[in-house]
This record gives sequence, structure tokens and C-alpha cells, in this order.
Amino acid sequence: MQGTKNRGNSKLNILRRDIKRNYFIYLMLLPVVTYYILFHYMPMYGAQIAFKNFDVNQGIWGSPFTGFRHFLSFFNSYYFKRLITNTILLSGLDILFGFPAPIILALLLNEVKKLRFKKIVQTVSYLPHFISVVVIAGLIIDFTTQNGLINEIRQMFGGRPISFLNFPQYFRPLYISTNMWQHIGWGSIIYLAAISNIDQQLYEAARIDGAGRLRQCFSITLPGIIPMITILLILRIGNIMTVGAEKILLLYNPSIYETSDVISTFVYRKGLLEANYSYSTAVGLFNSLINFTILVTVNYVSRRVSENSLW
Repeated sequence: MQGTKNRGNSKLNILRRDIKRNYFIYLMLLPVVTYYILFHYMPMYGAQIAFKNFDVNQGIWGSPFTGFRHFLSFFNSYYFKRLITNTILLSGLDILFGFPAPIILALLLNEVKKLRFKKIVQTVSYLPHFISVVVIAGLIIDFTTQNGLINEIRQMFGGRPISFLNFPQYFRPLYISTNMWQHIGWGSIIYLAAISNIDQQLYEAARIDGAGRLRQCFSITLPGIIPMITILLILRIGNIMTVGAEKILLLYNPSIYETSDVISTFVYRKGLLEANYSYSTAVGLFNSLINFTILVTVNYVSRRVSENSLW
């Protein structure tokens, strides 16, 4: 017992010395920790209203307990199948096409020898990430109207003008392609950083053995960034049930709810527009639990198969 206490005191002393030595680093960390406490951990207290019939006047503790009624209501609702299908399809397609895109761009940029051209490509590909989602949505709407740029190009080849955002079948391709355009450049930064950490002696040895640039890419570069790819893929799959509501809310309308309505937009409508707080919290909590389960499962499988994992 005394030994455990001494070890605890020793660790505490080490932590104190480290804080004194790296005071400014811990000071820089403080805003991040404060952000997560205020906006991620403290709101978890309110998650209990998913099991209550929340009344603003009675407060969280005073509201009557309803158990799993809101969850069962959601599972039996007309929207359940549509929301789950749309969320998984949009997120799954984004992973299928959007996740490899920054990796491919990073591999291509790594092969570019002209530094000036490389910087221009990087700058151009990074820019969309910094454009407001509102502006992006406005551009998409303008380009896809009957008088928009896409329809003008279609008409040049004899096609008929189509109001794309009024037809459900066009929403997913538009959403996925514009997502790739927005994030491909920014996502490649971390892979370029991982590539820069690969031992250059491996490339020299490969060149001596007669390996060309393509062979070096597949035998050295790609295997060298596999651990980073695995970790980011685990994180991405762990958020498969989370599709950002902002862009969809700015693009969709009742005529395309069939393919565009996802869990996050449904929670927004039920929680903020209809003030059905308990029901929307139950849906959001269900979504978070599914994400957590998938994350733990994928991490476990990755650790057993490849020995690369988050923990």
C-alpha cells in the first residue's frame, strides 16, 4: 500500500516538474482542453433528456422519465430506414472515393521534381478547404441551375438543361464530388508529412538495385505511410454515421429528401425547428453509440490483422 502511494507521489512530482519545464507548451494546450470540456464533455450531462419528456420549465432533473420511448419511436418511424440508408451511403461513398483521393494526390506530388510547379498545385488544391461552406453551396446551386455552367456545357453537346438539385438521383454524385474537391488538397498535407519521414537511404538502395520511380512508389513510399493511412481510416470509419449537416441543409429541399435526408439533418429539424428536444437527443445519442461501437470494432480488427491501431 505504501509502495503504491510512493509511486503515485513520484508520478505527481514528475508531472509537476514537466509542467514547470514546459510551461508555455501547457499554456498553449489550455484553450484546446477548455474547448473540449465546454463543448464536448459538459453537454454530455444533457444527454439524459433522451430518456425523459423534457420540459424547459421543469428542467432536466424535473422532467418526467420516459425510458426508451423516444428510441422506440424512432426505430418504428417511417424515416428510420431512409435516414440510416442515406447516412451510410453518403458516408460510405465519401470514404470509397474521398479517402483515397488525398493519398493519390500526395503520391503524385511527391514525384514532382519542379518545386515551383509543386507549390502552385498545392496552393490551388488547398484553397477550397478555406472557402466557407455557404459560399461552396452557393456555387453548387448556381452551377447546377437550368441556366448554370454545367447545363451550358451540356447544351453545347446537345443535352437538355436539368435542375440537378430537384432530382434525388443527382444529389449523391454532387455531394461526393464537391466534397472531394474541397478536401483533397488539405487531406494530402498529412500524407506528404508522412512521406517526408521515410528514410531516404531506402530510395537510394532501390535505385542502385534498378527500381524505377513507380516501383519505388509501390515498394517504399506506399508501405511507409500505411500506418498513417490505417489510423486515419479507422477514425473515418468510426465516424461513418456522422455526415455534416451544414452543407446538406444548404443544398437540399423537400423534393430530394429521398436521398439527401440524413440523421444530422433530421436531428436539426426535430430539435431546433420543431423543438422536440428529447426525441432529437435520443436520435443523436443512438447515432453516437453506433459510431463508438464501429470505432472500437474496426480498431480491434485492425490491431489483429495489421498491428496498426489507435490503442
